[in-house]
Amino acid sequence: MSCPTLHIQGLHWSPHSGGQPLLEGIDLRIGAGEFVGLIGPNGSGKTSLLRCAYRFNRPIAGQVHLDGEDIWQRNPRWVAQRIAVMLQEFPEDFGLSVRDVVAMGRTPHLGWFDGDGDASLIDDTLARLDLLPRALDAFICLSGGEKQRVLLARALVQQPRLLILDEPTNHLDPRFQLALLQQLRNTGLSLLASFHDLNLAAAFCDRLYVIDAGRIVAHGTPGQVLTEQCLAEVFGVQALVDRHPLASHPRITWISPA
Repeated sequence: MSCPTLHIQGLHWSPHSGGQPLLEGIDLRIGAGEFVGLIGPNGSGKTSLLRCAYRFNRPIAGQVHLDGEDIWQRNPRWVAQRIAVMLQEFPEDFGLSVRDVVAMGRTPHLGWFDGDGDASLIDDTLARLDLLPRALDAFICLSGGEKQRVLLARALVQQPRLLILDEPTNHLDPRFQLALLQQLRNTGLSLLASFHDLNLAAAFCDRLYVIDAGRIVAHGTPGQVLTEQCLAEVFGVQALVDRHPLASHPRITWISPA
């Protein structure tokens, strides 16, 4: 893969100075416009790795490059102009309207005295996600699915090169899960997202990385990664893996212990 949008190489990270690394020897690449999924058991290091990718956790070794630039050699503003993040939990809204929350995505691009010069971009993004009729509504009054769309709109007006998502379908019902992931694919951005639902990861991701105990243990297309042997070894559960009857990606059926 040439000229990856994101390239993580030889990354080690520990939550404590001098402590045992929680992440060890991580290598990961994301190409332009590629949707990459990160999967693994609870406590395997998914969230910690994502935090390293968006310049929150500083590695003790290794490098994180965005468009060929070391993100730790750049200031936070430079990174925020290029990487947007959607986390699991909804932020405190402090009484903000939908439009106010979306407008926050422009903050990395604004100077001290800039006004609301990005009004057309904000309104266009709201319209694109069918949120314009809700623009003046209080963010706190929205449903979970609507809040996720608002946070996606905020990320899009940030105009990033890379969008990082930690469990983007958490707390959403199936209809909103599918709608949100399709909207993400339609952005054309480079995407890195962690998943608990492996069938969703299989359906929407171009490639997957499997992390277990802080190490990448497998990577490739969903068909290459989501094998019965890999699932048994990493998740400790037996599964039947076949082909989805309406698509080409794998379908996983978990087998309950007798």
